[in-house]
Amino acid sequence: MTRETRAASDQGLAFVLNSASASFSVIDVATRKVIRTTPVLREPHHWALLPDRSALLVGDTSANALFHLDPNTGDILRRTALSDPYQLWFGPGGRHLVVTALAVENVDIYDGKTMQLLKRLRLPTMPSHISYAPDGNTVFVSLQSNDRLVGIDLRTLGVSWQVTVGKTPAGVFWHNGQVLVGIMGSDYVAVTDPANGREIRRVKTGRGAHNLFYAPDGRSIYVTNRVEGSVSRLDTGTLDVVRTYAVPNGPDCIAFAPDGKLWVSMRWGGRVAVLDPASGTHETVAVGRSPHGVFLSRSPALPGGDRPTALSLSTA
Repeated sequence: MTRETRAASDQGLAFVLNSASASFSVIDVATRKVIRTTPVLREPHHWALLPDRSALLVGDTSANALFHLDPNTGDILRRTALSDPYQLWFGPGGRHLVVTALAVENVDIYDGKTMQLLKRLRLPTMPSHISYAPDGNTVFVSLQSNDRLVGIDLRTLGVSWQVTVGKTPAGVFWHNGQVLVGIMGSDYVAVTDPANGREIRRVKTGRGAHNLFYAPDGRSIYVTNRVEGSVSRLDTGTLDVVRTYAVPNGPDCIAFAPDGKLWVSMRWGGRVAVLDPASGTHETVAVGRSPHGVFLSRSPALPGGDRPTALSLSTA
């Protein structure tokens, strides 16, 4: 680790995964300066933090590789083989790691401690986002190209139900006994029953409703609307939209900084936006092409294995 990296890490670092540049950018959160750009193999999209927080796992999809990074510095610790790791997330207690292999249309269920493959489910087409029930017994997966949501029983390792939920579903998000799904082919979040996937309500946010993230204070849920170029803030109690922020160029994933700002990847702009939710203004930092997942080493919402949300770990 260089002296420059050590100095930056005192203020916290942002890692931005550049899907189309086969790299990730390491940024000093305090100065907004890119410290370095590290190459990977082909196409990094999402990450998962090991339950003991000893490593940050970054999936390199078409390379069939998993990079293990130091979550404080971004240094590559090692690389292991894994089939098409697009979206990946540990369930509550770290019992399971579920990986959506979007390109080859599998959902792979691993033992979260041994990394042994327990079950490979063929689930066409384009399995994408993931969220768990708090008891860890069910995982929910969106299938982008056939408009479906799937509930998978992690005790039997089988599909419990599969239902049409809306055009091009993306982000999946457990909240207060319901499963929220960003309907990217339209302009709303579908609120569904986790027992059967039945739609209960629609919350209109913006065109290309994509992924969902809890705010650190637990009072808000942020939704990225990729096509509209906006981020909506929902009240966690009512799910009503309380404010909408303009963030252009395909806002996708969000990470939360200690100063209260949101770091938002801009998939179509080669930048990451740093949004002030109080003023509604943002600045941008140039990164690589098609930036996707964002991880902050000093995030107040640094997720462990039992965070009940989608992977910020969020779509092709």
